[in-house]
Amino acid sequence: MLLIYTHKITPRFTYIMKQVFTRILGIEVSFTTKVEDFIKHTGPKITYTKQPLQNEFFVRSNDLLFEQGINDFNIKISEWEGVPCFFAAGERSTIPFDIFSASFYLISRYEEYLPHVKDLHGRFPPKESLAYRHVFLQSPVVDIWAYKLLEVLKDRFPEMERKSRSYSYTSVIDVNTSHAFAHRGFVRTISGLFYDLGFLRLGRVAERIKVLIYPKKDPYDNFAFLIELHKKCVVKSLFFFQFATYSTYDKNVSPNSNKFRFLIKYIADYSKVALAASYSSFNNFNLLKKEKKRLSGVINRPIDTCRMRYNRCNLPDTYRTLIEAGFSDDYTMGYTHEPGFRAGTCTPFYFYDMNLEIQQPIRIHPFTFHDYAFTNVGGKDTILQRMDVLYQEIKKVNGSLVSVFSNELLGTQHKVDWKALYTEVLDKYNS
Repeated sequence: MLLIYTHKITPRFTYIMKQVFTRILGIEVSFTTKVEDFIKHTGPKITYTKQPLQNEFFVRSNDLLFEQGINDFNIKISEWEGVPCFFAAGERSTIPFDIFSASFYLISRYEEYLPHVKDLHGRFPPKESLAYRHVFLQSPVVDIWAYKLLEVLKDRFPEMERKSRSYSYTSVIDVNTSHAFAHRGFVRTISGLFYDLGFLRLGRVAERIKVLIYPKKDPYDNFAFLIELHKKCVVKSLFFFQFATYSTYDKNVSPNSNKFRFLIKYIADYSKVALAASYSSFNNFNLLKKEKKRLSGVINRPIDTCRMRYNRCNLPDTYRTLIEAGFSDDYTMGYTHEPGFRAGTCTPFYFYDMNLEIQQPIRIHPFTFHDYAFTNVGGKDTILQRMDVLYQEIKKVNGSLVSVFSNELLGTQHKVDWKALYTEVLDKYNS
């Protein structure tokens, strides 16, 4: 048990200490504000405040964990043995920066509460982030900092006990459009045909006709391939199905289609099924609840996990809505077109509501990359090289790699054979 002395115990303080020590490093912690208790403690202990008590392990605190509300910090980036860091702590601190405030800043997505210009879909732009602007988006710095802290602690307290963790891989399959042409009903099929003809998309017209008339499989119908591959690789997978009515950004097969329902039941026999919330339900609680209930009715199991369409996430409202709708886990935290670590970590964490100053009961699983982030970066080898950089970073800290692939992209071979690429990803990263 590691004892941490501080001058004030706040929700922010306990939240980040448990995330860094317990969830990342496997070290049990307790807290005290009493100097006499700290002095009497004979086991591992550190001081987190403005001034050290004696010559103990001391991390000088920033004010962030003891404040309420949002302030616009003037953040200056420095380095800790080659790793970017911020909130410098001064010479007396054992660690040259306030690792806990910096970790909280990134994991809480503090900067997303600050004024910013959202993109077309109401999202926080990756280029606005501190990590992107200072070129550490592709490093899970919170986990790296934690493991570097562990090494310093072990030098001071070699008897300190901890539970080690192991690297893990999870494959997320995003099914926002289960079929390109099949099972779409007469009106949508004819409308789509004339639309393609009007824009002279003759290749798509030919493919549509083959699917409808001849025994050619729909290009998005990769589900049998995925199930067999996952069984062979023994991979942990989650299939996120959109179960929504047609709209401008939601163009999946109708949830009333029996064939679509049979597909979902088939997948649920082999993998966990979760909800890909529709674009329309983003600001519509009743619609979100309806989609959740209907999908649950298809598989006859509770639906507790969700992803938002286009990775739309508006803090804190999105997570408050998901909690109210009965979700316990979310896989939205990441950028669609920028691989890396949006929250600075490759470890699941609970959502901290900055406005209410409380840890909320929904666990966020940050994804490492979305396949659409690599559609314009070159061939398969180039894409795998870029993915490998992220994989190596996660392996070093025994973190969790979550990839997001869509059945749509897996159904194409434009520039890249995505099925072959995905197979190589499983072969390498699922170990």
